[in-house]
Amino acid sequence: MFQDKKIAFIGSGTMAEAMIRGLLDQKIVTADHIIAADPWEARLKYLHERHGVNTTGDNAYAAEEGQVIVFSIKPQNLDEVMPTIRGHLRRQDLVLSIIAGVPIRKLANGVAHASVVRAMPNTPAQIGQGITVWTSTPEVSDLHKQQAQAILGSFGQEIFVDDERYLDMATALSGSGPGYVFMMMEAMIDAGVHMGFSRRIATDLVTQTMLGSVEFARRSNKHVAELRNQVTSPGGTTAEALYHMEKGGLRTVISRGIWAAYERSIALGRGEESKGPQ
Repeated sequence: MFQDKKIAFIGSGTMAEAMIRGLLDQKIVTADHIIAADPWEARLKYLHERHGVNTTGDNAYAAEEGQVIVFSIKPQNLDEVMPTIRGHLRRQDLVLSIIAGVPIRKLANGVAHASVVRAMPNTPAQIGQGITVWTSTPEVSDLHKQQAQAILGSFGQEIFVDDERYLDMATALSGSGPGYVFMMMEAMIDAGVHMGFSRRIATDLVTQTMLGSVEFARRSNKHVAELRNQVTSPGGTTAEALYHMEKGGLRTVISRGIWAAYERSIALGRGEESKGPQ
């Protein structure tokens, strides 16, 4: 599938490295078939020494050398980077973007290339446990879809959707999702410390509880509401805690927060600046 083909990363930060690590660990390609482009020489030196990949500070060179071009830059840098790529892509190349909130057509028009995949991975990709929602333009061939699937599946699960609007939803739910989980963990750990546990023990208790609960839910094939009911005895400690959480609006706050993230993703796609807290 990738025989004699190179994958070039435009922007080589944390998520790009997660993808590179996944590609190498899963033996999708070898290090000599990966090019990492980045303006920071120290970053390029690290990637070469750590993973053995080719590096360059020249985006145009990376685009010309690669047959799959991965855009892994920050959204605010896109307008500056696109002109450096425009004119250096071939019709048979595939562009794969993991830039949050940037619509396919903006990137396709900016680099003058029709075959574009847009994907939304999340932070656990750094340990091979990510999940990525992706879609593509009609011009993306079956071979290119297979290549995108192989790349995105190298660092976790991947789900293809046929409508780009689902990408903004995925951004709010799974892309930003680890932040919600970390905040919940932080609150639980702080509660444990407040009760008298050391922070180390509270952290261990919460981390393993989260990990075990998620794996139990995955294996059980039961609705999470049913699982919650199983651990909620009438008049018991869990029932008491859940009563106060519901009374405090926890479920509503989470739902509203995710909806706000969804609206923000759409706004970013329109190029709107943040207005700050309302």
